[in-house]
Amino acid sequence: MPGIASPTTDDAGRGRSGWGSRYASLTGRILALNILVLLLLAGGFFYLDSYRARLVDSRTEQVAREAGLIAIALQGVRPNRRDPLLLRLAGDTDARLRVFNKYGLPDVDSRTLGLSNFVLLDPDKQGWDQRVARFLDAGIDTVAGTPRVPLYRERAVGSGWPDVREAADTGGIATSVWRAPDRTPVLTAAARMRDGSVVLLATNARDITETVRVERFRLALVLAAATGVSVSLSLFLAGTIVSPLRRLARAAVQVRLGRAREVVVPRLPDRADELGQLARAVSDMTLALRARIDATEAFAADVTHELKNPLASLRSAVEGLGRVKDPALAEQLLDIVRDDVRRLDRLITDISEASRLDAQLSRATFENVDLISLIQGLLAQRAQRGDPGGIRYAFEWPSGIQSVVLAEGARLERVFENLLDNAASFSPPAGLVRVAAEQDGRDLLVQVEDEGPGVPPDEREAVFRRFQSIRPSSEAFGQHSGLGLAIARTIVEGHGGTIVVADRRDAGPGARFEVRLPLAEAA
Repeated sequence: MPGIASPTTDDAGRGRSGWGSRYASLTGRILALNILVLLLLAGGFFYLDSYRARLVDSRTEQVAREAGLIAIALQGVRPNRRDPLLLRLAGDTDARLRVFNKYGLPDVDSRTLGLSNFVLLDPDKQGWDQRVARFLDAGIDTVAGTPRVPLYRERAVGSGWPDVREAADTGGIATSVWRAPDRTPVLTAAARMRDGSVVLLATNARDITETVRVERFRLALVLAAATGVSVSLSLFLAGTIVSPLRRLARAAVQVRLGRAREVVVPRLPDRADELGQLARAVSDMTLALRARIDATEAFAADVTHELKNPLASLRSAVEGLGRVKDPALAEQLLDIVRDDVRRLDRLITDISEASRLDAQLSRATFENVDLISLIQGLLAQRAQRGDPGGIRYAFEWPSGIQSVVLAEGARLERVFENLLDNAASFSPPAGLVRVAAEQDGRDLLVQVEDEGPGVPPDEREAVFRRFQSIRPSSEAFGQHSGLGLAIARTIVEGHGGTIVVADRRDAGPGARFEVRLPLAEAA
């Protein structure tokens, strides 16, 4: 399509020709396909050529029978009655009748008797319509490969007529087909009589040519009307298909060129067909691309901001080490350097995981995972290694519930590890973190409750954003990257589930995180 070519377009098929050629537009293909069907209809012109051949063959047989009957009639009358009978038969058959004696010399001619019913038309004296008709006849005969019969011309003696010679030699009936100057067929037939003379019948079958030309004219009218309708419908169809596709292609190119902000991808809301679905899909894809670009840009900005703080602290401490002489103060600066290095390491690790998470989830192989067993294992590990703050954990679930989900086990472990770490960090010393699981229809609902200060209603969505963290005042700065809950939400949504935060059900202090995942059978 003009105006939207791109140097990055896949050129693998550009060397091909025909329907796969890059030069064959969709409009041209639609027109070509419909015109191809019309060409099959135009083949009717060549069918008319075979129809004309059959008419000529049929008329030739008729002329042969007439010649034989005339010969019988003439040899059965007295000589003084032959001329009147010949004249009458010439009028009845609309043909020129001649009798050649046994020596081949002309004996009787209906024309010399006064009947001039056999007249060949001079093409130079005909109108332009007949000239056009003859030109079409010649063209179709050439394309169809029709053999060209010899031109009709008068012969003075019987030996000059091939059918007269054949009839005289064999005693049968001989016929010939000739071509008049105006391209109409001339038919001759000769039959021998008992006395050795031969009667020759000649007729100009202009009606055959006229019949074929009339049928050709009617076929041409039908073909012209069909061509007009086909071209109109093809252009209409091409317009309804190609025009929206071009608009979509131009919009897609503009998006590719980085102008997504200023491009409005047409949604074609009035179309319920596949093109409308395609337009809305491309529009939604563009909106999703814009959102992804915005998220990437925001993520890059947040990463830059988050890395600058520990780097600034680290640079200040390193510069101070070069000037400090007091060992105690130098040790304090080294502790700051160690904390900043650990903070940077934790931050870079979380950033790396958050940036790769979407792509990794799209390639992950999900398996059946028993979520209750997975949570039990995590809690057992925490009980084994102990908790510095004396945090206690309780896990409750009703017996007999379905707990198998379709998931990647390591990712779900990270979700509940983050939730448990988050609950423990907000809980008071020796606080209780309660984990509960229950089946809710076709979903498994897991709740993690703590006894901390809770999450204000206006912050409950913000805590799932990257680098957003509402930490307790007692916690040292930089212990968390602010990516844990964001990573948890990305993983849960990648498994077709949801994660939200709310108040505790018993109205006590603390927060309740709810993770809802579809059961394996439902998934």
